[in-house]
Amino acid sequence: MSILIALKQQTDFTSTEQRIGHYILAHLNQLPTVLIKDLAAKTYTSHSAIIRLAQKLGFHGFRDFQRALTTEIVTQEQQAATVDANFPFSASDSVTTISQKMASLTINAIQTAQQQLDTTQLAPAADLLARANRIFIFSQGDSQLRARSFQNKLVKINRFALIAEEYADEAWNAANLTSKDCALIISYAGTTKIHQQFVAYFYEHKVPVIVLTGNPQSPLIDQATYHLLTVQDEYNFAKIGTFASQAAFEYVLDSLFAVMYAQDFHNHLQDLQQKQQLIQNGPLTTK
Repeated sequence: MSILIALKQQTDFTSTEQRIGHYILAHLNQLPTVLIKDLAAKTYTSHSAIIRLAQKLGFHGFRDFQRALTTEIVTQEQQAATVDANFPFSASDSVTTISQKMASLTINAIQTAQQQLDTTQLAPAADLLARANRIFIFSQGDSQLRARSFQNKLVKINRFALIAEEYADEAWNAANLTSKDCALIISYAGTTKIHQQFVAYFYEHKVPVIVLTGNPQSPLIDQATYHLLTVQDEYNFAKIGTFASQAAFEYVLDSLFAVMYAQDFHNHLQDLQQKQQLIQNGPLTTK
């Protein structure tokens, strides 16, 4: 997961660690050169408290944490300076410039998503989808297009997902889920009321839930079995399109599918070869 996201979320932070996190976020420009003794003095804490925070975030000590966070800050600044996720091009840009900016925006979005992707959530989420009797995907608008793409990929490994909100039957579909199924909710804002209602119901009835969102404060996260987070510099409404968020979602879902495939790689590959023979040269040939 992104260090900056972890510092903002402050999951399981003590009050002392929260104070250190708040100070770091407020003084990111000082972080690359700050000494641990100075950071301790400015936050009214101790060397050991800062080291414990660094270790909680997965680092050996303060220096490792400082180097990694500095790299992340520089990367984000470079990306922000390159393309505005909300208005990536202007009326005066040439066609070539627009195409270059759109390529940069997509690359930046995927790189940001990769830095934020929590593999400790990704691996068990893939395993859950692979074991579930049925998969129900809840998504609306642009995110439903990503859901359809993911649904199409799952067919290649003999897994079939239902787009639960496709025909306004979401309540019926939600009512049919059991603890042996899995609900996948895809929502960048993560604040849709009906999704909150469904997640509360699923949590109460022990239905496994995976949430893919761009909002670290989404109320869906607390009751999800697993959550995948990708935060982009994209506003809710003041933007030309959902370019960055949807590119990031596509990347995360592709990664989820790839992990599912890799978990039983040889069997999936053998099945692929057999199906290709049926479709290309066998009784299912349509060309």
